[in-house]
Amino acid sequence: MGRGNDAGGALAAAVNAVRAMIGSVEMAGTIVIGEGTDDDEVRLERGDRVGDGSGGRYDVAVDPVDGITFTAKGLSHAVSVLAVAPSGAMFDPSVCLRIDKLVAGREARDQLDIRASVAENVHRLAKVTGRHVEDVTVGMLARTHHEGLAREVRDAGARIRFLTGGDVSAAIMAASPRTGIDMLIGLGGTAEAVIAACAVKCLGGTLQGRLAPRDAAEEVHLQTAGVDLDAVLECDDLVRGEDAFLVLTGVTDGDLVAGVRYGPDTATTDSLVMRARSGTVRRMQSDHRLDRLERYSAVDYRH
Repeated sequence: MGRGNDAGGALAAAVNAVRAMIGSVEMAGTIVIGEGTDDDEVRLERGDRVGDGSGGRYDVAVDPVDGITFTAKGLSHAVSVLAVAPSGAMFDPSVCLRIDKLVAGREARDQLDIRASVAENVHRLAKVTGRHVEDVTVGMLARTHHEGLAREVRDAGARIRFLTGGDVSAAIMAASPRTGIDMLIGLGGTAEAVIAACAVKCLGGTLQGRLAPRDAAEEVHLQTAGVDLDAVLECDDLVRGEDAFLVLTGVTDGDLVAGVRYGPDTATTDSLVMRARSGTVRRMQSDHRLDRLERYSAVDYRH
């Protein structure tokens, strides 16, 4: 963290650590969403087997660092995320890499529709939450392709909060109470939407998405493959069942969790741990001994 332009080094350290830790878990896991570096021999690629091979079979989705550039530059909102569900439960994000999504809290379930206009959804949300439209805050990632959506939100009378973090953190904020974000809209990654669906299931919120081909050629390819581009994908389409788990740990300080804090011989981390079946969300602060962390980390803490 904060080493300038060494984004590759930060990602390699994260991939190594996550690979080592997953290897200690009693499960027969398969990576369905992963990441690695071209120069690093340790990767977390789709199809890789993880866990110690015992126990149940699970799909594993992992983003070792969501916000790798933020990490390298020491900026806010970098997190590490891992989600687990029974084998075959997670949607295959390679079908289409991008998705338009709408996320909101539990009070908005069955009230919003991604096919409706922004104005209609804003007014529906205001009604169901008992507020004036001008008191509704819509979040969206700070991307240039969201300029048109931003105009629609403002024309509807609501306010906007542009988010500099990643898709998963933004979705969790929209589905959680008292974060200052009432609804999230916009274009993002399908893989991140699958991970976010695990979190939204745990929080009891609503997530809707529609696949968004990048160009005409991709659209034709998807139609030829029988993919219905008009279909609305909800949480149960992205992650089937209730046995979903998610953990998100801060790398740098953000709205949801604090970043890693280093002492002379310890590191302190702040995490959210979620379970869909019980709807339990735990906030965990953990102190780690650096001499013990050396067995998992690519970082030499002795120097």
